Amino acid sequence: MAQAVEEWYKQMPVITRSYLTAAVVTTIGCSLDIISPYHLYLNPRLVVKQYQFWRLITNFLYFRKMDLDFLFHMFFLARYCKLLEENSFRGRTADFFYMLLFGATVLTGIVLLGGMIPYLSESFAKIIFLSNSLTFMMVYVWSKQNPFIHMSFLGLFTFTAAYLPWVLLGFSVLVGASAWVDLLGMIAGHAYYFLEDVYPRMTGRRPLKTPAFIKALFADDTVVVARPANVRFAAPPVDERHQD
Repeated sequence: MAQAVEEWYKQMPVITRSYLTAAVVTTIGCSLDIISPYHLYLNPRLVVKQYQFWRLITNFLYFRKMDLDFLFHMFFLARYCKLLEENSFRGRTADFFYMLLFGATVLTGIVLLGGMIPYLSESFAKIIFLSNSLTFMMVYVWSKQNPFIHMSFLGLFTFTAAYLPWVLLGFSVLVGASAWVDLLGMIAGHAYYFLEDVYPRMTGRRPLKTPAFIKALFADDTVVVARPANVRFAAPPVDERHQD
């Protein structure tokens, strides 16, 4: 059993493995009081005035207390982050990292701007960890890129992947969780999907090109297509035919 888990962990692509490891270690550290969540949550005032820039990253690593909700989100993170990195972003690790960076930036911006809007500021002030929203963004992007895959929810009913975010949103409402967290993930996911997939087809321009300095951080595997031996793609020369 332990060996199977170890093999499963080692076979994960680098971004998925790194994010999952950081999330689990951070959440366990907080549960054991080794790390204080008060040093991790998103606080714009502390970021700006006291230069605690690490909060812009650490708020995406803590998934609250270790309960059933934590296990659900770890499953979503391990499954859909892995599916995206191994399929849609296969050989494009830098692009996948840039997608996560884009999502984190959009989510942070929404929370900061929402905190300035009257009647909404109180709701946004309660959102101090965006880890669940980033996970939900990955689920949304995957569902948009694989809309026709058939799925089942707890064996109760079947649906296509295009409706997966809405099914999960409805489940969150039923169990009493905040719908804002999932909605933010859907907004960030749709922003990425539109700018990366829809807008380029409409205009021929791609606004979300991965910067060169990010591409330099990752050595993506090159795809090599080998030509089989003794395979002709044209008729042999006349002289060669006469020699047979």
